Amino acid sequence: MFDDSLDWIPENLEAMPPGYVLAAVLDDIDIDTCDGYDRIRVLRAHQRMASHYQARTYHTMTTVVDAMADDAGGEDFAEEAAAIEVATALRLTRRAADIEMRFAIDLQRRLPQVWEALCDGHIDVRRAKVIVNATLHLLMAGARDVAASIVPDAGLLTTGQLREKLRKLCIDINPEDAADRYDHAVEDRRVVSEPTDAGTSNLFGIDLPPHRVAACLKRINQLARGLRGPNETRTMDQLRADVLLDLLEGTGQATRAGRGMVDLHSDLKTLAELTDHPGELAGYGPVVADIARQVAEQQHKSKWRWTIDDPDTGLPVFGGTTRRRPTSRQRRFVEARNRTCVHPGCRMPSVDCDIDHRIPWAESRATNTADLAPMCRFHHVARHRHGWSYEPLGNGDHKLTSPLGHTYTTSGRSP
Repeated sequence: MFDDSLDWIPENLEAMPPGYVLAAVLDDIDIDTCDGYDRIRVLRAHQRMASHYQARTYHTMTTVVDAMADDAGGEDFAEEAAAIEVATALRLTRRAADIEMRFAIDLQRRLPQVWEALCDGHIDVRRAKVIVNATLHLLMAGARDVAASIVPDAGLLTTGQLREKLRKLCIDINPEDAADRYDHAVEDRRVVSEPTDAGTSNLFGIDLPPHRVAACLKRINQLARGLRGPNETRTMDQLRADVLLDLLEGTGQATRAGRGMVDLHSDLKTLAELTDHPGELAGYGPVVADIARQVAEQQHKSKWRWTIDDPDTGLPVFGGTTRRRPTSRQRRFVEARNRTCVHPGCRMPSVDCDIDHRIPWAESRATNTADLAPMCRFHHVARHRHGWSYEPLGNGDHKLTSPLGHTYTTSGRSP
């Protein structure tokens, strides 16, 4: 063991593939002697090793299926027998073992490139499950095409961003199937309630049209913010819940307030019905082309902000608002350029964010769009409180630097 952690932690630690060499290196590191910067490097290396071992675990589960193979019983028999064996060996419930076995088979045999990425430590099991589950409705060839497109960038996205990008890819690969699945799901829309152990109740709207849900959520947020004041003791979550109940019951202050505004992004060819690329609703994500066109064409009582994007670059080329006095030109430009908070992984729509001055106005005495970026209230406060910094890189991209010195790049384009 060396005394100085900077001397014995390899400079190429990030590039070391998971395996016995990396395991040995990590085993020799005393994390308590590392500085903050190197603790993040070691954390990432441990995650690669964890992903590697999880991939090997799922591979071994599929080999148990092979060991149970019986020509007389067939594949279903082998999978059932293997799941019982695994459940007993790992002390899993029957349902948990069935779920894990099904995932192992889909991962190893249906989407081998996802298994390889997990084994190599490029993604973790959370992201692997997102990819597998999001492509189950596709034929194997289509699922593998989607996986091949997403795997290289999957490790750079949060699971929320990954789901959003997968929805878009799945719509793109088969727009007709996506439209059919949407229509069938909407036909089953319903509202259900369930009691909780605490004596409260949960209320769910299931399989609702996403553009209407987006408008409803926007209005609830707007009404909740309007109820805040110096004497208001309720949290924002409590205010939103009370607004929902007031609206449905037709009582309370919320029923007398105005409507919210929702962002729609789509490319011009889709709106002209020349293609069927998915549109995007801020705060929700990709929607099928028909929904994008409906939102663009409808004379809805809600307020909508729309942006037409270049289909090749994804950058905004034109935009405007309906039934609402426009905000300042600079804010509209910033919100169109960056659809979400620019902090890595945050998906808060830019229309709900603060507009941050990278260079404080008190220092520059200028407000330039190049130095403006949307940041949600949490990350805006955290930037100043904890010492994050950022700089624009062009095309809407930003490079952020953490207090420990690590850098991350976020894109102004949708995932």
